[in-house]
Amino acid sequence: MGTWNSRGLRGSTLEDMINHSNEAYREKKLALIQKIPTPITPITIDKETRHITLAYFEQKSTVDYIGTVQGIPVCFDAKECAVRTFPLQNVHPHQIRFMKEFEEQGGIAFIILHFTTEDEIYYVPFRDLYRFWTRMEEGGRKSFTYEEIDRTYRIRRQRDVLVHYLELIQKDLDGREVSA
Repeated sequence: MGTWNSRGLRGSTLEDMINHSNEAYREKKLALIQKIPTPITPITIDKETRHITLAYFEQKSTVDYIGTVQGIPVCFDAKECAVRTFPLQNVHPHQIRFMKEFEEQGGIAFIILHFTTEDEIYYVPFRDLYRFWTRMEEGGRKSFTYEEIDRTYRIRRQRDVLVHYLELIQKDLDGREVSA
């Protein structure tokens, strides 16, 4: 049996933690969020195990998760970063386009970003991501830094919810009402 690591998040991937959180949200009837599988086309299948041994991606996926929170459509992508600078090449133009169109339809888009060296997880509202993206397209830096993100959007663990992002959706919504 393994030993408990007090650093908490180590040894568990961000997606595993989000999936666990989404299940807890579903059980509590707070949200219904689904992981979107990336469509693949199998090329080689092992006849004995019936496992796919070679495949290719059919199309570019949009985002990792999509669903609804108390009637509000949400979509987001999960990203991990081992350094204090997040390269925007880790987000694809079709994802930015999808998230922008999603928000134009009244939904909320964001990324959940885990800075693994800091052992901190942040909700990055689409408006911030889009600002960094636009800066890059206008010839500016091709990344954003740990220092540039809004620290008030740090995601914390709450009881059985490992990545408790729901309260930050409300914060995001409140911020929109103020700026509107």
